Amino acid sequence: MIRCHLSRYMGEHKLNVAELARQTQLSRNTLTLLYKETASRIDLETIDALCRHFDCKVGDLLEFVD
Repeated sequence: MIRCHLSRYMGEHKLNVAELARQTQLSRNTLTLLYKETASRIDLETIDALCRHFDCKVGDLLEFVD
């Protein structure tokens, strides 16, 4: 299972989905799916935009859990 830590990063930066969507130009639907960890796929551009925004690595944002 892949865990997404977007909710943690958003909490640390006190951002809601609408504000993050404005800042990153990503769709609210995409961010909501990642926030709730219900996304079945993620575009590389989305991962890139989030890692750039939060100044983190892919491994910080996404984690493989058995």
